[in-house]
Amino acid sequence: MTVPEERERWSPPVTPLPEPRSPAEDRAAWFSYTTANDQIVWSTALSAMLGRPPAEDEMTRQVLARYVHRDDLAGALGAITEAWTSRTTVRATVRLMRADGGWFDVDCRLEPMMSQDGTVRGIRGTVRDVTARERARREDARLTRRGETVQSSLIEPDPATGLLTRARFADEIDRALRRAAGALLVLRVQAEEAGDALLHRTARMLESRVGPDRLLGRVGTNEIAVLLAATNWSSARKQASELVEAIRAESEARVWCGLVRFRPDAEAGSHDLLIDAEQAWRQSRDADRPLTLVAHPVPARDRQGSYRNRVADALGTDRFTLYSQPILELQTNQVTRHELLLRVLDEADGPQSPIQVLDAAERLDAVFDIDLWVVERAMRLAVEQPGMGLQINLSGRSVGDPRLTAEVERLLTQYQVNPEQLTFEITETALIGNLSEARRFADRVRDLGCSLALDDFGSGYASFRYLRLFPIDLVKIDGEYVVDLVDNPQDQVLVRALVQVCQAYGIHTVAEFVQDEATLRMLRELGVDYVQGYLIGRPSPVVPGGLA
Repeated sequence: MTVPEERERWSPPVTPLPEPRSPAEDRAAWFSYTTANDQIVWSTALSAMLGRPPAEDEMTRQVLARYVHRDDLAGALGAITEAWTSRTTVRATVRLMRADGGWFDVDCRLEPMMSQDGTVRGIRGTVRDVTARERARREDARLTRRGETVQSSLIEPDPATGLLTRARFADEIDRALRRAAGALLVLRVQAEEAGDALLHRTARMLESRVGPDRLLGRVGTNEIAVLLAATNWSSARKQASELVEAIRAESEARVWCGLVRFRPDAEAGSHDLLIDAEQAWRQSRDADRPLTLVAHPVPARDRQGSYRNRVADALGTDRFTLYSQPILELQTNQVTRHELLLRVLDEADGPQSPIQVLDAAERLDAVFDIDLWVVERAMRLAVEQPGMGLQINLSGRSVGDPRLTAEVERLLTQYQVNPEQLTFEITETALIGNLSEARRFADRVRDLGCSLALDDFGSGYASFRYLRLFPIDLVKIDGEYVVDLVDNPQDQVLVRALVQVCQAYGIHTVAEFVQDEATLRMLRELGVDYVQGYLIGRPSPVVPGGLA
């Protein structure tokens, strides 16, 4: 420790404090430092607390570094300096390290020791163990932080309607399935006006009629589901018919409905029931009737076959399309790559998010053909846009499918694509069924010259484990932790930690949902490599001949 130099100034003589020598004093925990030999002496009680006394040849700074917790060392030095220069008593709370590697909290009272001429010749400290108090304080602080940072509820309302999202509504179906028989009603609403406004009004209308004991959810672009739990089939049919008639009477919207019966002992789960109810409203639309009833569970094989036919029909009738969103490289400040985004062309409402379609396709093992369609169109686009990096989303199930590796190799050869343009993004890693096959795919595409990215990192789907399992080149930090980054210290800590982990592993990072300049500046400071979001550019249709 470097003791501050004493400034030359006059002060009245002060009688020096006596050195602690009596048996009573020796039972107290104290230490003293004098400038004469730059050494610290402490009492038997303090030696017992620490586990050993200082060695005779240990200098002050060595003793401080050894026995003061490293996070408190600056504070301890600051308190000593303040006591020395101000010639007043200073109090500080620090953690001291025991010889066994553990530590404890102490309140330390630091008093300057004065010479006859008024100069400070040393510091005396009295130490009191306050570990119990500080542990309680830290625990209170920890619980407060947890209360501030943990999401208060898993109920995630849809922003446009205030209803449960599809994922949360599916959870409620599963709860109902464990209790009693009931029914699930899915309504498809269509009109000339904007979908969200129509759906909002329809949601309020349904809420006023079904009562507080019925749960509603937005399960599709223009689809609302009603959970009729603990309801017999006769009552469910009657209520469904009344709701359809009410909507048709009170609005100009066209409504088609599917009602599916469920029992606790059935094999069908929440996602199966949603798929069956959606298939039922489509049957209503095709037959031009308001309601289709499904009184018995659809066999799993029939459900899968029906959905495969839907996917094949969508592919064959060009109901899938691609959008692209630019990604900015922060080092060059240039857009060097685009993420390709799948959209589904709805019969009446134009391009829609494919989440609903892909969710069902994943669960029914029908997603491979969709992913292959995206990969082939990405290859064509890469030929038209030489030098532009393209990021292609692949489902976890397709990555574990042994057919994918061969198809990627075939398409690279067929279109003569520069593989360095392509980055394959693994999404929904929780659904990877065959990790060995997925690793073979990852190794092979990187051998071919392509890159590999992990999507939605930090969301729970993408685990730190995958950074070791797969040769990842790029990690996309989930936008949930970016959208409020500037105003949320907890998100800042998490993003900083993710960036540091990726840097340690030799992995680039992309931050999603960047919407303002302040967020962009903070991401630069945190060391993120790439950013994407509305500030950089919104998704736009991929047009013939290139990117819009």
